[in-house]
Amino acid sequence: MYSTLHGIFADKTGGTVFTCFSLWHFFYIFLTIGTIALVVWRFKNKEQCAKDLVLRIVAGIAFGLYMLDFFAMPLAYGEIDVDKLPFHACTSMSILCFASRNSKFLRKYRLHFAMLGMLSNLMYLCYPSGVMSYEIHPLSYRAVQTLLFHSALVVHGVLTLVLDDVKPSFKRSYRDAALLGIMTLWAIIGNAVYSGEVAEVGYKHDFNWFFVKADPFGILSEEIALYLAPFLNFVAFFGLELLICLGFSIIRKRQQKKEPAQS
Repeated sequence: MYSTLHGIFADKTGGTVFTCFSLWHFFYIFLTIGTIALVVWRFKNKEQCAKDLVLRIVAGIAFGLYMLDFFAMPLAYGEIDVDKLPFHACTSMSILCFASRNSKFLRKYRLHFAMLGMLSNLMYLCYPSGVMSYEIHPLSYRAVQTLLFHSALVVHGVLTLVLDDVKPSFKRSYRDAALLGIMTLWAIIGNAVYSGEVAEVGYKHDFNWFFVKADPFGILSEEIALYLAPFLNFVAFFGLELLICLGFSIIRKRQQKKEPAQS
């Protein structure tokens, strides 16, 4: 039975290959945009309880895609890919977004998890280097699972910004900074623990989770990347989150100006 399932899940090579900004890449991008537009159109004017249910479902889908992948990986690759442990923002936020939608303790952090998850997964969705590096058919399990997983977290993040009753604000941006600091430390721990080589078991990995050891584009030299990469990573994500807060601040001010005129 394993050989049959492996034939289904294994990478498909030859013929069409998934490439950046190909028709298949645009398909996943438009699928993400279309899903967001459809859900917003359908639920924008619904009661908040209905909106919360939708957000829980989307977070559950992203989390489910991540967890089920651990059971499918041995069928697809013959092993569990250690790189998919939750030390990247993408994988970590899939867990925390789901937990914050189902835990009273974490609920007040749901917006911050959603924003970091949205931004990190959006970057991957725009440039899915992990899929392209394998030069596989777009309908291979690896490609479909990876792109759907990242798309789901982008959808969850955008829908959280639109449908959730809590909106981004500068007053709570310290939580975003704290989350980025914790995420950076968590990735450093993961890189230190799981990077190494043991010839006896054929283990050899040098992880760069959350890009804290080197920038994703390899621009910085190795001598300075170890010190600058975590800082630049923090600044980039935090800057984008502040821009989101600024956008919502402008929207709120415009709405406040319209209210007296309408009354």
